[in-house]
Amino acid sequence: MGRLLYGDAQDPISIEDRALAHLKIVIATKLRRNESFTLSWRHPEGSPEGRSTIWIHPSIPMRFVFDEIEPPELSRQWIEDLAHSAHSTGGIVLVEEHIEAGV
Repeated sequence: MGRLLYGDAQDPISIEDRALAHLKIVIATKLRRNESFTLSWRHPEGSPEGRSTIWIHPSIPMRFVFDEIEPPELSRQWIEDLAHSAHSTGGIVLVEEHIEAGV
């Protein structure tokens, strides 16, 4: 389970490593363009039920921490799904990866 450390928040945001790797790509792209946006996610299992949203701004420090040593193979489709939500008024919504079943 990876962690996103944002600003001076005391508690890290727990996000599965594979999802965090994809999210990192989309967030870095938006911040490189000096764009602010929201990030929303459902609370992981073992946490109180619900969802959270934070405001992401280029001036606020952010750190991605991964438990896995090797980065995962990235899914272009998942990155595109996250990027599409990033351009909406609702900001990035951490959606599940859609895996196509073999035909």
